[in-house]
Amino acid sequence: MKQLFRFSIMLLALLLPALATAYDFEVDGIYYNINDNKATVTYYDDPFSARYSGSVVIPATVTYNGTTYPVTSIGPKAFYWCTGLTSINIPNSVTSIGQEALAYCTGLTSINIPKSVTSIGYCAFDSTAWYNNQPDGLVYAGKVAYKYKGTMPSGTNLTLKEGTLGIAVAAFEGCPGLTSIVIPSSVTDISPRAFADCPVLISIVVENGNPKYDSRNNCNAIIKTTYNSLIVGCKNTIIPNSVTSIDEYAFYYCTGLTSIDIPKSVIEIGSSAFAGCTGLTSIVIPKSVTEIGDWAFEDCTSLTSIVIPKSVTEIGDWAFAYCEGLTSINIPKSVTEIGDGAFCGCTGLTSINIPKSVTSIGTGAFGGCTKLTSIDIPKSVIEIGSSAFEGCIGLTSIIIPKSVTEIWGRTFAGCTGLTSIVIPNSVTKIGNKAFSWCSGLTDVYSYIADLSRVSSGNEQFCLNYSDYSGRTLHVLQGMADAYRADENWYPYFGQIVEDLMP
Repeated sequence: MKQLFRFSIMLLALLLPALATAYDFEVDGIYYNINDNKATVTYYDDPFSARYSGSVVIPATVTYNGTTYPVTSIGPKAFYWCTGLTSINIPNSVTSIGQEALAYCTGLTSINIPKSVTSIGYCAFDSTAWYNNQPDGLVYAGKVAYKYKGTMPSGTNLTLKEGTLGIAVAAFEGCPGLTSIVIPSSVTDISPRAFADCPVLISIVVENGNPKYDSRNNCNAIIKTTYNSLIVGCKNTIIPNSVTSIDEYAFYYCTGLTSIDIPKSVIEIGSSAFAGCTGLTSIVIPKSVTEIGDWAFEDCTSLTSIVIPKSVTEIGDWAFAYCEGLTSINIPKSVTEIGDGAFCGCTGLTSINIPKSVTSIGTGAFGGCTKLTSIDIPKSVIEIGSSAFEGCIGLTSIIIPKSVTEIWGRTFAGCTGLTSIVIPNSVTKIGNKAFSWCSGLTDVYSYIADLSRVSSGNEQFCLNYSDYSGRTLHVLQGMADAYRADENWYPYFGQIVEDLMP
């Protein structure tokens, strides 16, 4: 399931060129979107045009319908795969260049990047002739540290040059030789994942006098001063008591991190903050924290225990996905929603307590939890999302409470150990393949009294083979004929018996 999810994300990225074709207007062959009275050069794929070739000059301002807009950014994939493009001139009005903006422009040899640019997105210039011709080492794009090219030597201590204004997305990601970094006072923009997956990074220093960032109390981290938010950490980080949030990607794939104390001042743990910290074995989230972001602890494979405080009201999407070392977890009564994929792929999870406060179990929330043998769904739950328990082969029986109105597609698909299930009369929707491939399922108890009000998907109870003779559908007295006439039910049961009372 993990591989499938990764593939889906990659597929979405590949489809972006085909999807991102919307634009507000076109002037002189360049396409723009408008936001806050500022123009962004945007992607547009014209099947009847070669798009951009030769030399392109982006204007500092553009006029449309009598209004003049400053051109301040080049959007994601704006010139993606324009192989005929040879040079581009970017005006001083531009401050940001988006993800893969010029990627795969294989003929692009000349790029004029002004010092106004402080933010550069992921792989903005990758696979261009300009980038390929750069020598190994730290490649600068204007005043921005764009990317470290080649293999970094072991034990590298790096000080960015004075006058550096920005650090691009993933600039040093995956640099196994980086042990220390010094950020000069001139830097005003540090993009997400700048130092992700640097396993031996032990020292991070922001020089005094930086107006935007600091490394207070010798914390070996980068803190956004005004917001007291930690944006980059390493395995030696000590989080100061003044920090109020751990931002997205702060410790992303910091594989050398084994433990960390989160102070009581922290109220938010951002998206992917500790994702991929494979060396992290346990963590205590303080009572001050109210929000655990999406993917916050995803892929922390060595994490065996975690304490979620009562202050947390929502567990974000994929927050603990693929934490294979987790065996049990207690969800506090304050939580009302379990996000999509929250515990997906937690193959070591044998038990979990879902409190009565929870009203929604998200898509894929416990998908692939192969050792989960039992689960008590409380009466507070109204909706069970698609694939919520898909592939939970250890489950043997489950009772869906009377509060549930919707069971989405593939909710219990592939639960091969499931032998019986109870469906209450409250259910008004059963999605496609909701109980498909449950090869051990012998008894289904349906208390649904009016099939006409139930929206039924295709192949709700299908198997990979057509022998359903050993499976019994138990229904309310007087309902057998209605179920026998419904093609969503009768083909998947050897016998339908009326032995239930309302």
